[in-house]
Amino acid sequence: MASQTPCTQQQMERLVDEYGNGMLRLCCMYLGDVHLAQDAVQDAFVKIYRAWPAIPDPAAEKAWVMKITVNVCKDYLRSAWKRRVSLVDQYPELPAGQEPRSEEGRLIQEIMALKPKYREVILLHYYQQLRVGEIAAILGAPQSTVSIRLHRARELLKKRLEGGPYEDL
Repeated sequence: MASQTPCTQQQMERLVDEYGNGMLRLCCMYLGDVHLAQDAVQDAFVKIYRAWPAIPDPAAEKAWVMKITVNVCKDYLRSAWKRRVSLVDQYPELPAGQEPRSEEGRLIQEIMALKPKYREVILLHYYQQLRVGEIAAILGAPQSTVSIRLHRARELLKKRLEGGPYEDL
C-alpha cells in the first residue's frame, strides 16, 4: 500500500466548513433521524480522514465526499440494530403517522416513501445539486441508469403530488 499524506487540521476544517451542512441534510433525508444523521456525518468524516487523499481529481472532491456519506447512510440502514429497533416501540408517547403540516412536508414524505434507488438520485440531484455524471460516480452506476432513475422518480412524485404546488416537478 502506498503511503498516504495525512489530512491536516486545516484540510479537515475546510471539508467540515464546505460540506458539513450538506452532508447533514443528506443524512437527515436519507436516514429520517437527526441524531442518527449526526452520527453518520461523524463516521463519514472519520472515513474521509482515513482515506485521505484517495481522490485523484480535486475537482471531484464533492462527489467523493458525498459518495462516502451515502455509503455510510446505506451501512446504517443495513445495520442489524436498525432492523431490530423501532423508535415507535421505544417511545410510544410520540405520535406516529401524522399528516405533514405543510406541502413541503408532504413533498419530503413522498420522497422518503420512494424506493431507495429513486430516493437517492432525487436527494443527490435536488438537495445536493449534483449533476447526473457526479451522481453516477457516487453510485457506481452508468449515467444512463441515473438519468432513467431520476426520470422515473420525477414521474412517481408527479403522480403522488398531483394537484399540489409541486405538480410541475
